[in-house]
Amino acid sequence: MSGTDGFQPVENAAETQRAAPSANRDLEAVYDIPVQVSAVLGRATMQVSQLLKLGRGAVVELDRKLGEAVDIYVNNRLIARGEVVMVEDNRLGVTMTEIVKSDRGL
Repeated sequence: MSGTDGFQPVENAAETQRAAPSANRDLEAVYDIPVQVSAVLGRATMQVSQLLKLGRGAVVELDRKLGEAVDIYVNNRLIARGEVVMVEDNRLGVTMTEIVKSDRGL
């Protein structure tokens, strides 16, 4: 293993696949299951009366600063943090910069 993060370096990925072919076959059953991926720029709390007063051009202040990492959720579970990037055709994407360790075992 490399460091204390528990992840193997990329150069050992092929070796790991050869060592555990039955584990790879077991995972194939879940490859086609759709999951919801969300990137959260920030959050805000407001009263319903404030929400109803919002109109076009209104600005809602979020709890994050410019340049701070965004939270990446899979099925409403925080799994990583990342940065917003521009991809082709002026679309936005997110690149993962940090995997969030879970307290739950898999």
